[in-house]
Amino acid sequence: MENKPLIIGIAGGSGSGKTTLVNKLLTAFGNNCTLISHDDYYCCSDDKPMEERIKINYDHPNSLDTDLLISHIKELIAGNNIFHPTYDFTIHNRASATTEVSPTKIIIVEGILIFEDDSLCDLLDVKIYVDADDDIRFVRRLSRDVNERGRSVDSVIEQYLTTVKPMYEQFIKPNRRKADIIVPQGGNNMVAIKLIIDSLKMQFNLK
Repeated sequence: MENKPLIIGIAGGSGSGKTTLVNKLLTAFGNNCTLISHDDYYCCSDDKPMEERIKINYDHPNSLDTDLLISHIKELIAGNNIFHPTYDFTIHNRASATTEVSPTKIIIVEGILIFEDDSLCDLLDVKIYVDADDDIRFVRRLSRDVNERGRSVDSVIEQYLTTVKPMYEQFIKPNRRKADIIVPQGGNNMVAIKLIIDSLKMQFNLK
């Protein structure tokens, strides 16, 4: 397709600094750039009571509707608008609202598990893995989930030990090998981030 969007995938463990990198790219490329988060594609749990929703392993690939994400990316590549779901972490379920997204020159796809699915990986022109020490990632996740998602400290710790860490070792960390670029020290690695931005601008003639 002529003028095909550049699809950038950004993966890494929870709390690695993906959001920081994404925000730097969004700032650098402005209206030329659109973000799609894999988190918004968590499966709908309308048929489950809160007690069951809480017990879902949200760090397992089966918790996400990746097929819908793939179809939406293909629609954007074809030049069509999409309406993607949104997720409300405070109720462990999809929100009723959807978000309209139009194709732009750059489409960022962000999520901890986006490198796990080969069909999704095949759609990504540039694959970036954001890395950070386990302790740093845990502290960041703890702060985020308590302050932004209404979770208790005990629940965050239990979730980290029972699902987050094991799923990271099984599904996320091994897929670093699929990355074109690995950013150490997370989103605070300003040297790496500047190099990525400058390289993308030069390679794809972006302003």
